[in-house]
Parts: sequence; C-alpha cells; structure tokens
Amino acid sequence: MSARHRPLHTDFLPHLERKEQALITLYIDLRTFLLELHPDANELLYHTHVLTSVYSISEKLGDSYCMIPIYTAHLNLGFNKGTLLKDPHNLLQGTGNLIRHIPIAKPSDYRNAKVKALLKEAAAFAIVDMDAPGKAKGKTISKIK
Repeated sequence: MSARHRPLHTDFLPHLERKEQALITLYIDLRTFLLELHPDANELLYHTHVLTSVYSISEKLGDSYCMIPIYTAHLNLGFNKGTLLKDPHNLLQGTGNLIRHIPIAKPSDYRNAKVKALLKEAAAFAIVDMDAPGKAKGKTISKIK
C-alpha cells in the first residue's frame, strides 16, 4: 500500500482535525514523504500531551526512528535517537539525552536531500539497534485511548 493510500487512522483523525488547516496540510505532506521513503514503516499513533505519529521498523516504540509531534501551532520532525546519528549539516536541534528534532514550517524544511539522508540513516540505525525483528510491516497501529 502506498503512502497516498494509507488512510489516516480513525482514532487519530478527530484530534488532527482540531488543528489549523495549514498545520494539517503540512502534517499530511510530511507523513506522505516519510511513508514514501519507508513504505514498510509501521506508524504508531499517540495522543498524550501532544498528538504524535511515530515511525518504527517494528510494532515497538523502542524500534522507532522518527516521529511527527503536532503541537498547537507547529510541528517537528523528531529523531528518537538523534544524538547517536551523524548530522554533518547540523540539522538537528534539542538538548535531550537522545531525541533531536528539525523544526518544520514548510515542505522545503524536509523535502530535500539532507533530510532524506538523515531519515535513511535513522532507519538503518534502528534496524541495527533493534533487539528482535517485528512481525508487522506497513501497518498503522493506534495507541490512542
């Protein structure tokens, strides 16, 4: 199933629809970009303090390589183990022990060769770093209560 044909999950959609249209459009384009780059990625959906879609090589959060947290007026492209990635272009921001992010305001912030290379590296790192292969591929899994 291509990214354009993987529908937004019914648990996620009502929360997303509460956002401004420009933010929704940006999120959908970034999600499409990620799923086109890694169509076998599993998409784990959360709604805690922020609405987030997480992209993982298995069905486990611990095997995830990137995420899109959607805040009130902005979103980021987060890298779960960003401090462990090579970042020759200094794209990643943040001060946490592992997570780093790229602020996203427009498609050119992610639709470029530098971000594509970073995403490929993050996914490759997740594969090497995982404990055991997962069973699910290309699934959307809601963790929204």
